[in-house]
Amino acid sequence: MDENIKKIIQQTKNIAVVGLSVDKNKASFIVAQYLQKNGYKIYPIYPKFEEVLGEKIYRNLEDINEAIDLVLMFRKGSFAVNLLPILIKKRIKNFWLQLGIFNDEVQKKCQELGINFVQDKCIMRELPLYKN
Repeated sequence: MDENIKKIIQQTKNIAVVGLSVDKNKASFIVAQYLQKNGYKIYPIYPKFEEVLGEKIYRNLEDINEAIDLVLMFRKGSFAVNLLPILIKKRIKNFWLQLGIFNDEVQKKCQELGINFVQDKCIMRELPLYKN
């Protein structure tokens, strides 16, 4: 059992989903919908459109005024570098790069800063293993 994943799942209620597509066939849409159905409040971040899954779409993480427990990223691994300063500024303690997404540099920085970090794992697959 991964204690880091367990900690993230137990601490999380509000999730900013970076790269949430309005395309119902994309992994980001399927995963976000699953999270909603499991009681999580999602905050979609996508540069286009106004709404997805009944939620207002934000242009970037900085536009969200509510407290965010987890940033879940569906973008290229290199984009994680752009999000890290915002996580620090907003005191967000959990950062998750979805399956197939890596950034070892950001992982190292998160460890130094005490930010729980996961990469290359699907939260939809992990959630049933840890949620009680």
